[in-house]
Amino acid sequence: MLASLIFSLIKFRARNGLSQAPDHQLSADSIESASAKRRARETGIRGETYAYWYLRRSGYTMVARNYTFPGFKGEIDMVGYDGPILAFVEVKTRSLKPPSMGQSGAVRLSPEDAVDSEKRRNLSRIAQQFLRARRIHSISHRFDILAIETHEGTSPTVRLTKGAFQMK
Repeated sequence: MLASLIFSLIKFRARNGLSQAPDHQLSADSIESASAKRRARETGIRGETYAYWYLRRSGYTMVARNYTFPGFKGEIDMVGYDGPILAFVEVKTRSLKPPSMGQSGAVRLSPEDAVDSEKRRNLSRIAQQFLRARRIHSISHRFDILAIETHEGTSPTVRLTKGAFQMK
């Protein structure tokens, strides 16, 4: 009940998208690049918050966020139970701009495409450490990908792929 209420509030706040409007006062390329990275990081944080409450509303019981293990590359965005199954969730948020006039039909990758074989291998290694550290080797688990596409001026589109890949 509480998760549904909080997600409704977050969804209302995200009705115009998750990304922040770009800074128009910038002049130097390096400042623009740093500002773009900052905006992308902030969009990612907003996306993870949106995803957390989306999953809670969907019945997940979250046990960890931004889980890292010393000496391992990467992190698992969220770990939670979906019923009896432990789900390791990778959240990918993309802020999409409408194509401008005269722009060629460039291939636009989906957020799910960012979870390549190297990313999957890193997630699997960290997940194995998570299970080992908690001594829960025999529990049913899976890897989910929650993709969020946000367009400026519209509510985000969310796709949850349960069991997106297997542990390597």
